Amino acid sequence: MNHSPRSQSVPPKKQPVRATEKLLLSREEAAQVLSISQRALDYLIANRRLPTKRIGGRVLISVADLRKFARGDHAELIVA
Repeated sequence: MNHSPRSQSVPPKKQPVRATEKLLLSREEAAQVLSISQRALDYLIANRRLPTKRIGGRVLISVADLRKFARGDHAELIVA
């Protein structure tokens, strides 16, 4: 009998998903994409200028909504 070790298949390591490939971003990622502080992003969310989705306890922002917001003209101050 041949008792050679079985070749175990190792699952490939998960590659992190790039922000450009995601559909939803965390608050931190969204603030970075818009080049604003997280506090300014929270202000936009609180004033319903930027819609969010809740999954469990996480607050996520759609990439499509970020792009839509970024294309708009925002002459007013974000934080007073």
